[in-house]
Amino acid sequence: MLLQEINIRDPFILPNNGIYYLFGTRAKTCWGKADGFDGYRSTDLVNWDGPFEVFHRPEGFWADKNYWAPEVHEYNGAFYMFATFNSEALDKKGTMILKADNPLGPYHIHSEGKITPDEWNCLDGTFYVSQKGKPYMVFSHEWVDIGDGEICAVELSDDLKKAVSEPQTLFAASSAKPWGTPITHRNWNGPVYVTDGPFMYRTGDGLLIMLWATFSDGNYAEGIARSDNGEIDGNWSVDEVPLFAQDGGHGMLFKAFDGQLYLVLHQPNETPLEHPVLIPLLEDCLE
Repeated sequence: MLLQEINIRDPFILPNNGIYYLFGTRAKTCWGKADGFDGYRSTDLVNWDGPFEVFHRPEGFWADKNYWAPEVHEYNGAFYMFATFNSEALDKKGTMILKADNPLGPYHIHSEGKITPDEWNCLDGTFYVSQKGKPYMVFSHEWVDIGDGEICAVELSDDLKKAVSEPQTLFAASSAKPWGTPITHRNWNGPVYVTDGPFMYRTGDGLLIMLWATFSDGNYAEGIARSDNGEIDGNWSVDEVPLFAQDGGHGMLFKAFDGQLYLVLHQPNETPLEHPVLIPLLEDCLE
C-alpha cells in the first residue's frame, strides 16, 4: 500500500537494517476505546506492507482508550516503544514504555507504570539521550490541566523503567509567538494553547532542536524550539515562524539510507482523512 492509504495519526519512522518501519495512532480508534498499535514496513518509502499488530492490550491492563503516538527507539540492543494510554475509569492519560527484541515486536509492558506523573494528563513521550549518555523522556503536559500546555522532560533510569527526576518545564505553548494561536474548547473557560508531539533532533552543527505541534490560525502546525546550550537543560526558545503550517503536524525527522533528511507528519488533521506525508528537507532549513 501507499502512504496515503495508511490511516494513522502521529507517524513515526524508524530506519533499521535496510528496512523502514512506520508506527502511528490508529485513526479509527484514536478518540475512544482502543486496544493496540500497528506497524508497517518498506524498503523504498513508497510501497508499504502491513498492518502488523505490534502491541495488543494484555489481560488486566489498566488502559482501554486513547492509545496514541507510538514511537520506537533502538537503545542498548533492544527496541523501546514510548506510547500514550488512557482509561475510562481513571481518565488521566500518560506515557509508558514498552519493549521488544525486534522493531515489529511483539511489544510488552516495560516501565513500572506511567513515566509521567499519575496526577497529570500527559501525552506524546519521546526519547532523548544526552551527550553525556543520560536517557530522558520529553513529553507534553496537556492543556486540559493547565490551559497553556507545556513541554516537559524527566530523566530516566538507565534501564528505562522509571523516572529518576521531577518533571522540568522546558517551555509553554504560548511562547510560539506570533504564529502559535489559541483555540477554544467546551471544557475550558478561556483560550487553550496546545503542545503536541515533541521530537528531539541534533543537527550536523551540534544544535539541539525540538519539533513540536500546536495550532496556527486554526490549522495544525509544526514548529521548532531550540536549546541555547545544545542540551536539554538549556533555555528553550521557539522560532518565530513555523516549519509547516498547512494543517499537518505531530512530525519527526529521520534520515533515509541514502542520506536524505525527511520530515514525516500526518495531514490533514481531521479524522478519518489523516495519513502520513513525507517531505524532503535540507538540514540548512533547521539551523
